[in-house]
Parts: sequence; C-alpha cells; structure tokens
Amino acid sequence: MINITVCVGSSCHLKGAGDVVAALQSEIAERGLGDEISLNGSFCMGECIHDGVSVRVDGEIVFVQPAETRKFFEENIMPKVKR
Repeated sequence: MINITVCVGSSCHLKGAGDVVAALQSEIAERGLGDEISLNGSFCMGECIHDGVSVRVDGEIVFVQPAETRKFFEENIMPKVKR
C-alpha cells in the first residue's frame, strides 16, 4: 500500500491543497488504484516555508504545485505501483 498524505493546514490550503487532493483523487480513480493507494489529509507538517503543498509519500515529504499534480503522480507514485 502506498500512503499519500496531503497537508491541509492553513498555509498549504492557501497554496492549493484542495486542488492537489482533488487531482490525486482523480488520478487514483481513473487508474483504478484505490486498493493500492491510501490518500489522507493532515494538518500542518511543519514545512510551511517551502513553495507548494506538502505531500508525504511513504514517509518522504515533497512539495507539489497544484498545476503539477499529474506530473508528480506520474513521476513519484506510478513507479511505486506494483502492476
């Protein structure tokens, strides 16, 4: 199971966390990966100084711009999918 946690704290909310969550939900649904990926939200991850929304993937934090979510998914999530 791939665990993705998106920060939905106030700073990330203002940076577009809702759009990132919606895009990730769409990618997961379109690819039929609901059984392989767990998508959750979290309040502040303490990384507010960075550009982009804080996203933790299996313990590693990356920063995602809403417009780059699809690219992030392709490059960071799909290689972890066991298919």
